[in-house]
Amino acid sequence: MQHDERVDLERYRGELTAFCYRMLGSVHEAEDLVQETLLRAWKARDRYDPARASVRTWLYRIATNVCLTALEGRGRRPLPSGLGAPSDSPEAPLTPALDVPWLEPFPDARFDVEVRADLRLAWVAAVQVLPARQRAVLVLREVLAFSAAEVAAQLGTTVAAVNSALQRARAALADVPDAGAVAEPDDPEVRAVVQRYMQAFEAADVPALVRLLADDAVLEMPPVPLWYRGSRDYGRFMERVFRMRGAGWGMREVTANGQPALAAYAPAPGGGFRRHSLQVFTVAGGRITHNVVFADPRVFDAFELPGEIPSDEIPASEIP
Repeated sequence: MQHDERVDLERYRGELTAFCYRMLGSVHEAEDLVQETLLRAWKARDRYDPARASVRTWLYRIATNVCLTALEGRGRRPLPSGLGAPSDSPEAPLTPALDVPWLEPFPDARFDVEVRADLRLAWVAAVQVLPARQRAVLVLREVLAFSAAEVAAQLGTTVAAVNSALQRARAALADVPDAGAVAEPDDPEVRAVVQRYMQAFEAADVPALVRLLADDAVLEMPPVPLWYRGSRDYGRFMERVFRMRGAGWGMREVTANGQPALAAYAPAPGGGFRRHSLQVFTVAGGRITHNVVFADPRVFDAFELPGEIPSDEIPASEIP
């Protein structure tokens, strides 16, 4: 490999980051592991043989091994709904579980990734339950469309073992909702629903929020290990939030994991708005079925969102 082919390695950074994110459930760790992957590839460039594999296949072999090493001895990254039953108390303590390595959202705008259906939060959360090698087989075969022979070479195993691992992974994920049933964030109906939700949230209008929810809508809030199921409990909890924080919020539209999302800024005592949470929505059938509210400040950093916005900033609802 020639020295000037370093650019050819760099062009794979986005898709490698998405791969490592699917494997680990953390965009921060994914970025670190991609950097390690590219460094290893650069150091091994003299040993690369284009007759045996393309640059892309070679890079994924390195990335897979880097991820499997990183996953040794680790548990999964969950969402609150994967740890226990829903709460029915709107006044339950909002105590963060900082010892849990929570699943993180993926900042779409920062990475050029063509296929985002298998970046959806529900899918990534389900994949986290799989053993690491099954996880790798599923992502490499089902998402990235490598052949069984290529995956066997990447994992140092046999085609039969790859096919067996894929069958077990598919069975384990059989109950995960079909990503095809979830509308894309740029769908006009989805945008209309999210914008109405945004306007109701800015005004602290709980009845308007509830009208946009599916009957069995889920609300969860990592790092708080608390979640609610059903529009009634969702609304009761939002009444608590607005009682604590007041009305007059600021919102910005973004996307995360190929899903519509809102960055919520609470009114600050001295004026302006201060970061509060990143809310990632699942919209189906013209209703919000799931809202994962991330309150970790690092999420705003990963999405390159400001910590504060001035009071005279144009609301996201007025941006064309």
